Parts: sequence; structure tokens; C-alpha cells
Amino acid sequence: MTGVKFVASWSGGKDSALAVHRAVKAGNIPAMFWTMFDKEQNQSKSHALPLEIIQAQAKQLGVPLMIRKADWAGYETQFLDAMRVCKAHGIPQAVFGDIDLEDHLSWVQSMCAKAGIDAVHPLWEEPRRKLLEEFIREGFEAYIVVVNTKLMPAEFLGRRFTIELMDELEALGIDSCGESGEFHTVVVDGPIFKERIPLKMGETVEKDGYVFSMCKLDEKLPQAE
Repeated sequence: MTGVKFVASWSGGKDSALAVHRAVKAGNIPAMFWTMFDKEQNQSKSHALPLEIIQAQAKQLGVPLMIRKADWAGYETQFLDAMRVCKAHGIPQAVFGDIDLEDHLSWVQSMCAKAGIDAVHPLWEEPRRKLLEEFIREGFEAYIVVVNTKLMPAEFLGRRFTIELMDELEALGIDSCGESGEFHTVVVDGPIFKERIPLKMGETVEKDGYVFSMCKLDEKLPQAE
């Protein structure tokens, strides 16, 4: 089907961006971004992106942004609420960036079914490397903003996501897609955005075996209206 409105489950990173891109190329219509934030801090879960970055991404795609806040105990309740709100607003589909993790796919499908919304996975079961090469070939620009130091070296923090970076990671035996939580990215430009997002890498924070780059908008660079 084409011309269908969808809500994007939006992490701010490469997989969700490529999933949205594919859904749009298939002729469907992004109607909302939805992002889960940490209950105690004003940053997204997993990717630790500040609200201003997520807002800028939604603005550049030209869609409303819906935020929910939860700890892991309350995640399911907030997820269901968000999907039900989308359904009530006439959005029948939710697009996710899952690639090949069966447990998460099953959970997402189950939750969406409870909310009466269709879960769509444009990247599902395609080779990881192939997807990454498509991401770069299509003109996306992304940077590593979280590194799990139990799984990969901290010095990869802040690196631009490129073919060369993928080769470096794979030479070290690290999954260059980061599907096991090795790292997370932030997307600042690409075919789904009207203008590039002026990102500035901030201080590095270490917590529980992770290093984070506290990125923010660069106020010295103009932002598109």
C-alpha cells in the first residue's frame, strides 16, 4: 500500500532514519515522530540525545513530535499510550528500524496489535552491511554519540559513520551496525531532511560502562526556518 500515514519510532539514529527513508520512498506519508525519553533526565533513552536535537530532526522532516517519558518498568505502558494516540489521530501504521532481533520484533508487533496499529519494519532481515552501505550511499550523515566500552573502544565516540569506519570496526570483530548495543548514532543530514542540523559535540560523560557525547545544537550556525 502507498499513501498511508505512519508514525516513526524515532531514536534519532541511523536505523530509524533509513526505515523512514524507505517508507517515504515507497510512497507513504510521515505524520509523526515518536521518541521515548528517560523518565528522570531530559534526554532520549539509549541514544541520550537532548530534546533540542530530536525537535530539530522532526522540524527538518516537517512532522509533529510526540514525546513519552519512562523508566524501563514503565516503558510498555508509555509505548501503548503513544500508539493509541496515533491510532486516534488517524495514523494506521508505525514504522520501526529493527533489522534482525526476533525478540524485539515480536514485542513490538504484540504491543502494536494491542493498540490496533500496524507495525512495519522496512529493514527487516536484510544484510546489515548492505543496509549501512545504502544509508551512506543515500547521503545520510551520522555520528557515533554513545559507545558501550564493554564491547568496543571509547575512542570511536564522535566519529562520523562512514564505510571506512565500518571497515575499522569489522576488522576489530565489532558489528558495524551496532545491533547488540555496541554504539548509537545521531543523524544530522540526509534525504529526509530539508536542511542539515547544526550539531555540536559536547562534553564526554562516562556512566555504567558507557561513554556519551553530550551533543547539542550549534548556536553559531543558522537554523532553517
